[in-house]
Amino acid sequence: MSSYETKAFTDRGALTRAGYYPPEQAERVVPEWWHDAKRCIDLVLATGALLCALPLLAGASLAIVLVSPGSPFFAQERVGHGGRRFRMFKLRTMICGAHLQHAELKPYSDVSGPVFKMRNDPRLHPLGRFLRRWSIDELPNLINVLRGEMSIVGPRPALPSEVEHYDAFALRRLRVKPGITCLWQVSGRSRISFEEWMRLDDRYVEEWSPWSDLAIVARTLPAVLSGDGAH
Repeated sequence: MSSYETKAFTDRGALTRAGYYPPEQAERVVPEWWHDAKRCIDLVLATGALLCALPLLAGASLAIVLVSPGSPFFAQERVGHGGRRFRMFKLRTMICGAHLQHAELKPYSDVSGPVFKMRNDPRLHPLGRFLRRWSIDELPNLINVLRGEMSIVGPRPALPSEVEHYDAFALRRLRVKPGITCLWQVSGRSRISFEEWMRLDDRYVEEWSPWSDLAIVARTLPAVLSGDGAH
């Protein structure tokens, strides 16, 4: 029996309600226990990582408050599996009100496509670059994993304003739950083009398995320590 079958996008209704319209496409069919195994991996790794990271999170939170007034935590609306929106938690790396300067800085993005990434973003507070360099700002994503909104491994969750500009190929990344780490994360991150980023995400969607997830997790720590493409 083929591992693929032609059918409508599983969450087409959710995408339609969110304003996204992916085309009819062949969707991969995987053993049901793979999804159970993935969730098990998520719960075990997220719980363990969050417990280990609590002292670091506490220290980073205090440091952020000392250098930049306001809450050390930041919640931002992102697009998840099937176009469902959720609030993703992060440690704040920018000054309060940074979003007000987004339109002004958009032309200076270092990445092609609808995403915005800027190596020398003037909105970063004094600790922002350090937190991003070591991916410390993403540790609160573990809460989203425990809540079931994200997975440990999967395409990074996009902003609604970015998804609005996705073509049919880029929309394919919404067929799986977004994650903390992914092929893009371990392949150069912001150093690679938006088109290559989407190809890596599509490759993950088409090839993921519990074993490949564990392999990506194993590659994540060296990628974070090297800082390749992190900004």
